[in-house]
Amino acid sequence: MSRPAHRPSLRDKALDSGLDLLRRGTPLSLDSVARAAGLTKPGLMYHFPTKVTLMTALVDRVVDRCEGELEGHLPAGTTSPTTKERLAAYLRWSLVSPHDGADLVMLGDPRLRDRMIARWSERLQPWVEIPEDLPAPDRARLHLVRLAADGAWFADSSGYLPLTDDERRDLLLVALGLLEQRAAG
Repeated sequence: MSRPAHRPSLRDKALDSGLDLLRRGTPLSLDSVARAAGLTKPGLMYHFPTKVTLMTALVDRVVDRCEGELEGHLPAGTTSPTTKERLAAYLRWSLVSPHDGADLVMLGDPRLRDRMIARWSERLQPWVEIPEDLPAPDRARLHLVRLAADGAWFADSSGYLPLTDDERRDLLLVALGLLEQRAAG
């Protein structure tokens, strides 16, 4: 006896539809996501009773994908990555993985921006955290690497002056070199 083919849940369909709307630059609302997913608004609200719950789920969906990709950039077998390993993974992710407008989900609703940025930060902070007990020059160098990664990611996600493949390669090499430097003592 054959088993029925697995169908994506309506919740997943709604999240995918919301991300597709973001990619197209369409404003998100419960109505627009319900229409795009082929659901009624009450059907969507069964899964996401408010816009806040929908936006939080969208942020989590994007960050879940990002974290999976980040983990793939860690050295094999790493269970407790060092600061340098985490930042190197973040740097590689920002320069190698494809990014689009859905990555900017935390900015998708101006009224919820602060709350969604806080959620995004809470989820990604462990990847980019720089220990406070490092010497100031080391902290500055590591922040510079993170900000370079942030800038490359934002350029791709927003379409604002994205880097060429050659520029990506060169930036990656320079930034990885910065990760390996130690402060002059």
